[in-house]
Amino acid sequence: MITAGDFRNGVIFELDSQVYKVVEFQHVKPGKGAAFVRTKLKNVITGAVLEKTFNPTEKVQETQIDRKDMQYLYNDGETYYFMDNETFEQLPLSKEDLGDTLNYLLDNMVIKVLSYKGKVFGVEPPMFVELEVTYTEPGFKGDTSTGASKPATLETGYVVNVPLFVEIGNKIRIDTRTGEYMERV
Repeated sequence: MITAGDFRNGVIFELDSQVYKVVEFQHVKPGKGAAFVRTKLKNVITGAVLEKTFNPTEKVQETQIDRKDMQYLYNDGETYYFMDNETFEQLPLSKEDLGDTLNYLLDNMVIKVLSYKGKVFGVEPPMFVELEVTYTEPGFKGDTSTGASKPATLETGYVVNVPLFVEIGNKIRIDTRTGEYMERV
């Protein structure tokens, strides 16, 4: 069991025989009255979003989610194929199943496929990925004191803001949780 006061983004639990993932949470302590936890929850099976408030001491059943490492093989336009590294079975996933992970997906990359009672509901890319810059405008000399940034297109087609010193051909590290530039490698 987990209390609502312990909610964090990404926590998965069961409520009213449905499985939810915490998308956003906020601990609220009003001047008058008792504290409460305001949450935005996503049903992991249907994708429906629900806003609900909880008493911080309210308990919910934490749910066991299967996380399995799978290797990205190829796509045929709409469907992306992943291979289980232990059984070598292939799993087809749609663009909707992958979501933002498509921005970071490279051939042979290993990701975690999330499932509940055999039904896949999401994927988790590695926390950091290294991608090559395929296009960006050149930076201007002397324009470094402002901490300015410019857009850069990566090898996956994802566009991210980078510092002015980053050039075409550079490899950069991206934080997949925020989608932001971390450093040049």
